[in-house]
Amino acid sequence: MLLAVAGGAPSDLRNIAHSIRKGDHNAFKQLFTEQYPVLYRFLSSRGMSHDDAEDLIQKAFILIWEKRDQIDPDKSLRAYLFQIAYTRMLNHIKYQSRFHEDPTDLLDRPADDLSEQMDHSELLDKIHQIIRGMPEKRAMIFDMCFNQQFTYKEVAETLELSPKTVENHMSLAFKDLRSALCELYPELDQVT
Repeated sequence: MLLAVAGGAPSDLRNIAHSIRKGDHNAFKQLFTEQYPVLYRFLSSRGMSHDDAEDLIQKAFILIWEKRDQIDPDKSLRAYLFQIAYTRMLNHIKYQSRFHEDPTDLLDRPADDLSEQMDHSELLDKIHQIIRGMPEKRAMIFDMCFNQQFTYKEVAETLELSPKTVENHMSLAFKDLRSALCELYPELDQVT
């Protein structure tokens, strides 16, 4: 996996990338100083607490430092940082949700409602499996647009892509979902 360096003047970023690759703590500190506030705002806007956002950002930067010998100055480290932070945020949310479910809620529901809830849960699990099977960037873009309700423009700016590229990824993601769901539920194919 190749890493890269974040926004700014291309020649300055290449110098920073090369310096970080060589273990230059000052270059790494400069990258941290420039990108920390942006990552913090991103995670906070997604509902992360102050402590959780700081923890996720620190882990993202630790990964960058640990893999500094793989940095590619021609790639976007900013996009990679966002991807790391976003993925860790989703994992954190998923992990935390295990501790906030109340198993007695299932016992209080009527039988028909419980059956419907199980069908809905099963469908959601299948949709999540389909999304996990997509190429990583497509799945991330789909989740940001569809689940996190980012606009195409916001995703494009965050990941340093063109809005058209985001639109193309979303189109392919919907095709993937439709195709996989029609295989699982052939009756859906007759809806359109």
